[in-house]
Order: sequence, then structure tokens, then C-alpha cells
Amino acid sequence: MVELSTPYNGIAQPAGDELKRKSVRGGIVAACGQGARFLLQTATTMLLARLLSAEDFGLQGMAAVLISFLGLFSDGGLSAATVQRLEVTEEQISTLFWINLAGGCALAAFSVLLAPLLVAFYGEPRLYWITVVLGMAFVFSGLAAQHRAMIMRNMRFATLAKIDVLSLAISSGVGVVVALLGWRYWALVGMWVVNSIVAAVGVWLADPWIPGLPRRKCGILSLLHFGWMSTCNNLVVFVTWNAHNILLGRFWGADALGLYGRAYQLVTMPINQLNGAITGVAFSALARMQNDPQRLAGSFLRGFSILVSLTVPITICCALFAEEIVAVLLGAKWIEVAPIFRLLAPTALVFALVNPMSWLVMSTGRVGRALSMTAATAPVVILGIVLGLSHGPTGVAAGYSSAMVFLIMPIIAWSKHGTSIMWADLLKATRQPLLSGLVAGAAGLTAKITLGGMLAPFPCLLVGVGLVLGVYGWILLVAMGQKQLYMDLLNQAYRGPNG
Repeated sequence: MVELSTPYNGIAQPAGDELKRKSVRGGIVAACGQGARFLLQTATTMLLARLLSAEDFGLQGMAAVLISFLGLFSDGGLSAATVQRLEVTEEQISTLFWINLAGGCALAAFSVLLAPLLVAFYGEPRLYWITVVLGMAFVFSGLAAQHRAMIMRNMRFATLAKIDVLSLAISSGVGVVVALLGWRYWALVGMWVVNSIVAAVGVWLADPWIPGLPRRKCGILSLLHFGWMSTCNNLVVFVTWNAHNILLGRFWGADALGLYGRAYQLVTMPINQLNGAITGVAFSALARMQNDPQRLAGSFLRGFSILVSLTVPITICCALFAEEIVAVLLGAKWIEVAPIFRLLAPTALVFALVNPMSWLVMSTGRVGRALSMTAATAPVVILGIVLGLSHGPTGVAAGYSSAMVFLIMPIIAWSKHGTSIMWADLLKATRQPLLSGLVAGAAGLTAKITLGGMLAPFPCLLVGVGLVLGVYGWILLVAMGQKQLYMDLLNQAYRGPNG
């Protein structure tokens, strides 16, 4: 443990090539961890889709909206504040720990108090105990918040990857067993709570720091301000991004929400894994570069280009092979999900283009700008959802995707304002993956038309996805000359500190 009032950096701040090496290696490790999580989530989704009904998923989804909303206040943005600051003391971290824990306990109590209102809103009595049990996870999240932030601050991404994979594996196992026992939606509730418990235990074992007593005058006002503004931003994001779930559940019921929720999960699951793998690393690294604009811009553009490159083929496959993906992953009884899934496919690429802008804004402490951007774009997304609501899940999916596509350019323009990043830089970073995607998409469409109806879903998906990935990879790496970029990244990651 470090001494009181000394800067709690855990390790000396890496500089120059060492920071780049840690960032690249961390990105690769995080990507491997997220890849393992993706496989676990996919396998779990396949099993639970065959064991549970759309109503079960819909019930959990209704309660999850409230729990996710309350969860915005559990961390209070204080973890991000700990990571973003160039220097932070043990007194400050200890005080933030107790604030997070108190907030977690308070939110668990709020879950109990608000459960009857959720029951009344949806007219579904079963939501009461679902909400109460889900709320227990807040206590463990509060316990883990600052420990996880310190692990991120020290760029120990391999440790975080192990914790995340282990917590998902254990919680998924619990969910499948509970579903096999016939306890229906409780399988999904159990997964949620167990994941929080295992993750909290994991970060405490990985960083066995014991917090001291909270202090009143330890210089945390700026941290609290950052956290408060970040929470407000997340609150607006939550309302915007969950309006489709809230409105569908309210006006179309649990079955419609269950169908839409499965489609949305399938589209966002691989994107969330990619974004999760890169975002933690990017935010930690860019925060260390915030006083060097040119270096920050170069590092941001590299991460941005990589995320877009990895997302383009996923978007193509989701749009072209929606029926096959749904049949293989969820089963024939979920075939109604396919048109919703296809309409949501464009959002995968939108997220890859838009989400990295938060790295740029938040790592430099411009949390006020992030809040302004979110508040300005939220009405557009909600309007798109409302316009499609009368047509059910497919209408909501079309309205949501359309609104997201419309917002790409304004969000990017606002985010890069005041930085050294130009439109030409962003075009250069995305031109090659987008052009490669056009060629791969044409090849995949040809395969879809040719093989449609001739092969069963699994072999059709295997051939189609293989063709898209093969063509995309060859065009991007060989014809577009991007192979050397990825080879350099691998060399940088596995080169020793002294080269």
C-alpha cells in the first residue's frame, strides 16, 4: 500500500514508446479477452434461446431498464475520474470508494422502493421480485468500482480480461443450470447478480488495496465534478438508447420486447466486445497524452481505424445473412427476429464511427461538451423511435437505425472541434476498410442470391461469412496494403521495454 497523501499511480507513468507498447499490448490482450467473452455469450445465448421464451427475456428486459437507469448513479462517473486524472492520491481514492459503496447500498434500497412503480407501469406483478433481486448487484458494483479503476489506471488489462471472462463463465453456467431446472426468467436474473459478485471478488483479489477512512478536505471536488458531469451525460445516453425498450415494452408487451431485445443483442454483442476491448485501453492511454495534442491525435486515429476495420465485415454479415444467423444462434422459433435484426445492422457501423469520439472528448476532460452533444442528439433518436412505434418492433428498428445514421456527421464534427484532427485524417483512417467492405459486400450478396434456398442455414452461413471475411481480408491487407500496419502493431506489442 502506498503512503497517505502520495500520488497513487501504482506504477510510474509510462512515457513515449513504453506507453505505446503498453497500449498496443493491452489492446491485444483485451481483444483476446473480449473474444473469449463473445464466444461464451454466443454459446449462452444459443442455449438460453432454446430453454426460455420471448416472454422470459421480455420480463427481464423490462426490469433491466430500471436497474440500468439506477446503475448510472452507482459509479457516479468516479471510476472514469480516477483513470482520467494525471495524479490522484490514496486519500482521494479512499473517499471515492466510500462514496461508491454508499451509493450502491442506496440504489439497492431504491430498487425495492421503485419496484411497485415498475409493476404498475407495465401491469406485470412478476416484475417486483425480479427488480428487488437485480438491485442487489449495486452493492457489489459499489465495492468494486475504485479497485477496477485502479487496475485500469495501471493498464493491467490482462488482469481485467481474466476477471471479466471468469465472471461471465461462472454467471453463464449459473444461468444455464437455473434454466434447466425450469425457473425460467430467474435464470437471466441470476446471471446478472452472480456476474457482479464474481467481478467484485476478482478485482479485490487482483488489487488487495484496503481503503482508508474518508476525508472531507482531500481535493476531490474536481473529481466529483467530472463524475457528476459524466453521470449526467450517461443519464441522457441511457434515456435515449433505451427509449426503444421502454416504449416497446409499454405499448407492445413482453413478447414484442423479447423479440426486439434478441435482435438488438445479436447486433450489438460483437460490437460491444470490440468496443469494450479497445475503449478501456484507449481511454487510459489517451488520458496520459492529454497534454500532447499531436500525439493524442495520432494515437486516436490509429485506434479509430482499427475499430472501423474490424466492424465493417460484421455489419455486412449481419445485413446479408440475418435469417441464417437467427436460425443458427436462436433457433427456428425465433425467425421473426430476422427482419428486425437486419434493420438494426447499420447501427453496428454507426457505433464504430461514433463511439470512439467519446475517447477523444472524455480523455481530455471535456465532459461538459459530451453532455451538450448527448442532449442535442437525444431528441433525434427518440423521434426516430416514436415515428416507427406504430409498426411494432420492425418500425422501431427502422426508425432507430435511420436516426443513428443521420447523426454520424454532426457527432464527429462536434467531437473533433478544437483538436488537430481534420476531416481528411478521418477519411484516410476509414477509406480503406470502407472500400474493402464494398467489394466484400458485393461478393457476399452474390453468394446469398446464389445459395439462397439451396443450403441449410448453417452451411449457408459458413460459406457466406467465410467468403465475406476472406474477400475483405485480402482486399484490406493485401490490395490496400494494410498488412504492414497490423504486423507493426504485433511487433510493438511483443517487443520488450527496451526494444
